[in-house]
Amino acid sequence: MTSLPFPLAEDPDAFSLERGRKLFAGPSEFVKGVVGMDGLPAPDRLEVCFAGRSNVGKSSLINALTGTKGLARASNTPGRTQEINFFTQGPELYLVDLPGYGYANAPLKIVEKWQRLLKKYLSGRQTLRRAFVLIDARHGVKSVDDEIMKLLDTSAVTFQCVMTKADKVKVKDREKVLDQVRTALSKHPAAYPEIVLTSSEKNDGVPTLRSIIAHLE
Repeated sequence: MTSLPFPLAEDPDAFSLERGRKLFAGPSEFVKGVVGMDGLPAPDRLEVCFAGRSNVGKSSLINALTGTKGLARASNTPGRTQEINFFTQGPELYLVDLPGYGYANAPLKIVEKWQRLLKKYLSGRQTLRRAFVLIDARHGVKSVDDEIMKLLDTSAVTFQCVMTKADKVKVKDREKVLDQVRTALSKHPAAYPEIVLTSSEKNDGVPTLRSIIAHLE
């Protein structure tokens, strides 16, 4: 069986761009931080979640998507996001910021608690349409990224790779990282066969990601 090539997502057409723009033109609001399954908001709309190593740029990407500065708290402190944070995007969508992973300083008991919560959330949330796994374009897929991808495989949750901080990498170096990422993704049956290249600082790829989210059903 030939593995998928995982091409970069193409620029959306005008209709798709506008659909994404309209979805994210609506108000964005923080709903709550959840530390247990009993605290999840009602599953009354579609949702997408964002996962990634600590400091990969999840908060910055969510802020760029929504155009709301400071909606998700960006921090230079690894592991600051210790809850599953829910945001509404208009009346139709939840954006879900999962706890960062891959830092060494968090106590083992806390890490184990987060892992249990993540497993329950990913396997039990019927309104979850796609997970976006953020990968730093400077470093590629690490072993901790592979672990979250395996969890998504076993939870039968389709995930799409979003590479962040693309503006920090020279074009000649980017292809080498992309090859490594593609090789890693080819081992995961739940991986969606397209990669989104983004820069929250430059807004690169953000309209494309909005369009992708807007077309989920």
